[in-house]
Amino acid sequence: MFVLGNFFHATAVVLGYLLDIYWWMILIRALLSWVNPDPYNPIVQFIERATEPVLAPFRKLLPAHSIGIDLSPMIAALFIFFLKIFLVQTLMGFAARLQ
Repeated sequence: MFVLGNFFHATAVVLGYLLDIYWWMILIRALLSWVNPDPYNPIVQFIERATEPVLAPFRKLLPAHSIGIDLSPMIAALFIFFLKIFLVQTLMGFAARLQ
């Protein structure tokens, strides 16, 4: 069973890294919205395309026009923190029990 435990541990570590990277991308996107970057820059386009599927549902829940500021990056970051605590820690605990 230790092989399965190692698999779940490795999955938790990789998932934690992916969530960290995605959190940084959302933070960079929020910072880019303050400076109005070149929309034709390939890096800016990549960050916008990669983060929009997560930010769009949060924008529907809390429209920016009602309060004048887009809070979707902050809500998405909190959701990522929740996933990191819930999913990653659950997988780590499950892996520890299997080893």
